[in-house]
Amino acid sequence: MLPLASGKSDSIFGFELSGAATKPCKLGLLESAYVTMRDGVRLALDLVRPRDEGADKKCDSILVMTRYWRGIKGQSSNDWADLLVPHGYAVVVGDVRGTGASFGVWPHHRTRNETLDFTEVLDWIVAQPWSTGRVVGYGLSYTANTADWMAERNHPALKGIIPRFADYDPYEDIWFPGGIRNAFVGERWGNRVKSLDRNVKVNGKGEREPSPGVRPVGPSGEADLVRALCDHEPVPSVWEGFQNVTFKDDRPVTWGGDSMLDWSAMEVADPVSRSGTPIQNWAGWFDSGTAHGSIRRFLRLSNPMNVIIGPWNHGGRVSWDPLRAAGEAVPPTMPTQQAIDIRFAENCFNGQAAREVRKVLHYYTLGEGAWKSTGSWPLPAIHRRWYMASGSRLSSAPDEMGFESLQVDPALGDVASNRWDTNGGSGGAVDYGDRRQFDAARLAYTSEPLTHDVEITGHPVVHLNVTSTREDGAFFAYLEAVKPDGVSCYLTEGQLRALHRKVWNESPFSVLGPQHSYWKRDAEPLIPGEAAILTFTLHPISARLPAGYRLRVCLAGSDKTTFANVPADGEPPFLQFNRGPAGCYIDLPIIEP
Repeated sequence: MLPLASGKSDSIFGFELSGAATKPCKLGLLESAYVTMRDGVRLALDLVRPRDEGADKKCDSILVMTRYWRGIKGQSSNDWADLLVPHGYAVVVGDVRGTGASFGVWPHHRTRNETLDFTEVLDWIVAQPWSTGRVVGYGLSYTANTADWMAERNHPALKGIIPRFADYDPYEDIWFPGGIRNAFVGERWGNRVKSLDRNVKVNGKGEREPSPGVRPVGPSGEADLVRALCDHEPVPSVWEGFQNVTFKDDRPVTWGGDSMLDWSAMEVADPVSRSGTPIQNWAGWFDSGTAHGSIRRFLRLSNPMNVIIGPWNHGGRVSWDPLRAAGEAVPPTMPTQQAIDIRFAENCFNGQAAREVRKVLHYYTLGEGAWKSTGSWPLPAIHRRWYMASGSRLSSAPDEMGFESLQVDPALGDVASNRWDTNGGSGGAVDYGDRRQFDAARLAYTSEPLTHDVEITGHPVVHLNVTSTREDGAFFAYLEAVKPDGVSCYLTEGQLRALHRKVWNESPFSVLGPQHSYWKRDAEPLIPGEAAILTFTLHPISARLPAGYRLRVCLAGSDKTTFANVPADGEPPFLQFNRGPAGCYIDLPIIEP
């Protein structure tokens, strides 16, 4: 295998990334084939192996199953092969059913037919004369999710998976965080992938991009592609289904009676744990809800596991630490991340990962600029309560009884370069800038300057005592750090649709804070004019704030940039946020030195 770093000997997350150089393998010719599934549907697969290796030369294999086209017509390779074949691996990339050049239908993510296909694709790899019978599932975003479902199949050939920036629970982590429809990402992404299934590429604005289309398969590929596209055409965009979802157990007609529970990797934790498949999972503090999902994965699964959470956008190409100098890159950068993945894959193939990898969570602390590792989560912490008090104060002591009022403005939005946009198809950098431009239009509560450095690591929990004029509403809470010069830096946020406010006490994740089922049976509308309690976690974060900084909590009732307004019609809610000992407050997990 190749050295994965040059220069001085180095290690990170337990991996040695330097060693003796070996000559990289050259890419062989790309081969395409259709593989027929149990129901007659044919899947398009591409194979690239190291050059100059005969048909019987054995190779370990990397499998990637995508819905973003396995390759472009006229191109001699793909990004996955370019990355991995030089290290001696055979790389198989497939279009999942109903997408690209594959036949069948794709009504929504990871239908049961789609995930059952992975068994047969693994069988096909094992049967090839060049195969060692050892496979690692790899992927980013959608392909990370398919790698997760490969583990659910418990196939003997699967020796490990590397899901990068996956949506562990799609409802909570990306499409309906806090039960609020992510309308911007849902519509843009849904329509873009529907265009791909018509062999058309469009950008984030819905404008057609020049592209020769997906790579056909074999000599009769063009005719087969026309027939495959005919399979795809009548299927509605997944966005149509999202518009008919309020609860996790809703079953839109366009999804064939499936619910989002049916395609959540979190719901198949038990079979994944039984498989014992080693896992290396990456997430970003600022990538939608991937960090939240990774922590849940860490708690729920018993597999050998590395979880790595950094200050990244979706995909990990761009880091952002608002508490450090602008433009300061946070290691590991993308080449080192890829090197770590290849080392992990090598350990899966040789059996070391299954024998020696423990459950370890590696996380980056903002401000401090430090990587830390733990074998348990949440960390031991002191939960300090800060009350939302009169005079826009964030106070360590409860205030006298009273309230602040907020008329919800349905047009109020936020910065476009946010944690949701990056996972909605843009893959762009995250940068929330100076929050003062938004804080002025919200209820903002600011503490006195901190007298000493404070580390917040974990899930902050907000408790809102509210009275509304409507039966439902969207509630947003933002945690910020205010520098001595007044610049307010985004740290994290949380949201909850009032309809979902019932606390799910039986949740396996209650150790993280109050959880919600988002099931129809647990719906609790507000009663206009009566006070109600909404308590929910913010997305997890690790940040060290220096002495002299202030804490700030901001409350809002809309974010038009990303989320659907709740209620969708009628007069916007007029809200009262009640003060006092049982009023509104936030509990912060403080790590003592």
